[in-house]
Amino acid sequence: MARINRNFLKLQGSYLFSEVANRVKQYQQMHPDKEIIRLGIGDVTLPLVPAVTDALQAAVREMGHAETFRGYAPEQGYEFLRETIALHDFKEHGCEISADEIFVSDGAKCDCGNIQEIFDEASIVAVCDPVYPVYVDTNVMAGRTGKYDKALGKYERIVYMPCTKENHFVPEFPETVPDLIYLCFPNNPTGEAITKEQLQAWVDYANVHESVILYDAAYEAYISSDAPHSIYECEGAKTCAIELRSFSKKAGFTGVRLGFAVVPRELERDGVSLRDLWMRRQGTKYNGTPYIVQRAGEAVYSAQGKREIEEQIAFYMRNAKTILAGLKEAGYEAYGGVDSPYIWLKTPRNLSSWEFFDVLLNEAGIVGTPGSGFGPSGEGYFRLTAFGTYENTKKAMEKIRQL
Repeated sequence: MARINRNFLKLQGSYLFSEVANRVKQYQQMHPDKEIIRLGIGDVTLPLVPAVTDALQAAVREMGHAETFRGYAPEQGYEFLRETIALHDFKEHGCEISADEIFVSDGAKCDCGNIQEIFDEASIVAVCDPVYPVYVDTNVMAGRTGKYDKALGKYERIVYMPCTKENHFVPEFPETVPDLIYLCFPNNPTGEAITKEQLQAWVDYANVHESVILYDAAYEAYISSDAPHSIYECEGAKTCAIELRSFSKKAGFTGVRLGFAVVPRELERDGVSLRDLWMRRQGTKYNGTPYIVQRAGEAVYSAQGKREIEEQIAFYMRNAKTILAGLKEAGYEAYGGVDSPYIWLKTPRNLSSWEFFDVLLNEAGIVGTPGSGFGPSGEGYFRLTAFGTYENTKKAMEKIRQL
C-alpha cells in the first residue's frame, strides 16, 4: 500500500495567497459590479521590456533552424548567462563570485524549496518572523518541524526570530543556535532593508557556529539606499552563505520564470562541498530552464535592458512612495517602500490583520495581504504592494483616507 508523506498534514489550511484569492473570488461573486484594486499578491503588472522580448524572439528563431537548435540545457545553465550574471550582479559590486558558482533555475521560489534537500532532515531551522511562507512550509514538508501550535501560531522545532519595529525589523541572534538561517533583504513582507554592518554580524555569527545562511535577495534591484545588494559584500560570506535571486520582480519574469542560486566553492559542511551536492541534485532533478528564457535573462543586463528595467523599477517605486505617503497622511503607521516594493502598515483600531483585510475589501474594494499569514509577529500588520497601476494606486490611497 502506498503511503502519503504525513508531514504535509501539518500544513495549516491553504497557502496564504490561495486564501486571499478565495476571499476575493467570493466577494466578486457577491458584488459583480464592484471595482477591485489589487495591492495584494506581489505579481508585476508591466509587460516585459523590448530588450527582453527581442531576445526571446531571436532565440525562438534560432530554435527553428538545425544549425542553431539547442536541446537540453546544461545542468548549471548556459555559460553565457552565468558569466553575465557573475559580472553584473557580483563583480561590479566587489563580490568575487565566478560563473561556476552560479546555478540557473526557474525562479527563487523553487530554489527556496529545493535547496533544503541537501541538508540533514534533523537540521534546526531559523526564520525571520514575519516571513515569506515558503521557507517554513517547505521545511514542514521535509519533516524538520513538530506539530503546529494554533495558540502561538508556530511550529515546534522552528526557531522564530521576531522582526518588529523595536528591532527595526532586523532579527536578533536567537538563543537556540540554528543550523539553517533564512534571511531575506530587502524583506518580504516588511519592505525593510538591512545595513552592511548588521549583515556582517550575521555572517560572523554563522561562521562561528558553522551555520548556513540561505539569503534571499530577490528584491535587491529595488534598493535605493546604501544597503548591501548581496551577502557576498560581507567578509567571510562565501564560507557560510547561499544566495538566491530571481528575475521575477527585477525584470517582470513572473510569467517567464528565471532565477539562480549561488553556492560558493568555499562552502563546506561535514567535509563535503555544498556546491558539489547541489550540482548532484541539479543533475538528477534539474528543471530545464529553456534556452530562449536564458537568452532573455542575458538581455536584462544589456545597456538597453538595464535602461528599460530601471524605468520599470522607478515606476513601481513611485507607486510605493505614493502608498507610503498616502498612508502616513491618513494617520497610519507604515514602514518599507524605500528599498522595496512592499509597504508594511499597522492595522488601525486594534483590528486583526484578517479583520482589516475584510474592511479594506468590503468597504473600499482594495485587496492587500494580512500580516498574520507571514507568521505570528505579523499579526496586527498588513502588506500592500506597489505593483498596480499609478492611477489605481492613487485611487486606493484616496479610498483609504475616506475609511
